[in-house]
Amino acid sequence: MRQHVRAFLDTNVFLYAVGGHHPEREACRNLLLRIEEGSLDVTTSVEVVQELLFVLTRRRRRREALKLANEVTSLFPNLLPVTREDMMITLDLLQRYQHLTARDAIHVATMLRNRIATIISVDADFDQVREIHRVAPGSA
Repeated sequence: MRQHVRAFLDTNVFLYAVGGHHPEREACRNLLLRIEEGSLDVTTSVEVVQELLFVLTRRRRRREALKLANEVTSLFPNLLPVTREDMMITLDLLQRYQHLTARDAIHVATMLRNRIATIISVDADFDQVREIHRVAPGSA
């Protein structure tokens, strides 16, 4: 039976899954396996894929970046776009939440426009954003 957990997947889940030793690595890997099996209803955005490419190519891991970006694009055939409306929401979020980075604000804006209330992320900065709820990868 498919469990429906409509949620947004943050970039760090992918990065920890492919990265070196980290306390969240196995939880992130297991979460991605569950998504591949179809047991979780999650989505992500083109901005997440762009962020993966940016981080990994900056670390001189270009081949791995391209491989992962292709896998994510295949796993999520309906990647959410980032729109002008998202940018306007992002600017508002950055005014209201001083701790929030621009990239995190874009993720939240994309979630809000698509009526997604939950983000699966290791990043506790999302905990301060009242409009959404963060779930750690191991608890998803």
